[in-house]
Amino acid sequence: MKLSVVIPVFNEVHTLPEILKRVRATPFDKEIVLVDDCSRDGTRELLRGLEGAPDLRIAYHDVNQGKGAALRTGFQLAGGDVILVQDADLEYDPAEYPVLLEPIEKGMADVVYGSRFKGSRMSRVHLYWHQAANNLLTWVSNMFTNLNLTDMETCYKVFKREVLAEIRLKSNRFGFEPEITAKVAKVRLNGRRVRIYEVPISYYGRDYAEGKKIGWKDGIAALWHIVRFNLFD
Repeated sequence: MKLSVVIPVFNEVHTLPEILKRVRATPFDKEIVLVDDCSRDGTRELLRGLEGAPDLRIAYHDVNQGKGAALRTGFQLAGGDVILVQDADLEYDPAEYPVLLEPIEKGMADVVYGSRFKGSRMSRVHLYWHQAANNLLTWVSNMFTNLNLTDMETCYKVFKREVLAEIRLKSNRFGFEPEITAKVAKVRLNGRRVRIYEVPISYYGRDYAEGKKIGWKDGIAALWHIVRFNLFD
């Protein structure tokens, strides 16, 4: 099984070297796909210096478009049998890849979500309203998809290649999370629904002073995306 780790990057010059070190340390046959979404803090220059490394594929956006757009680019470049989404900000630990990949390796799952709220091993005590918003968005999403996820907004999502091949993504920003969830719920492989598993993961969340990018406007937009991609797209 070849793993593609897709990492959208935007102004992550201080954390990118460490996340690359951690991803490379995981015990899987893998490639790392990095998509710079027009960083302005030196990230792009750092990536230029990494070009040519045999385990890296690097792409650059000339205009900032958002996480969803960066992931679309990364998915197009990914050549693995399984594609895993990884943020570059150290909130999620690549040491937990074995937990995320186990349901797929055992032939039980087509998609795996890593849940921060499903008895996670270790989580930083974090922002109440941020978690409340995550819970609300997951609840609304579940009503439309008829899934029982606990963490729709999680970064850690893992897909078999054939699942992503059935999906055409449109969201540019953080609408990616409700969009991919709505569309995964509609995919049929060999006449059956996609098998989705959740596994508990650790979470080392940042606050806004530390560079967290998602805000309340993204939460409002996510509600619209849930309705849009479940009912109209």
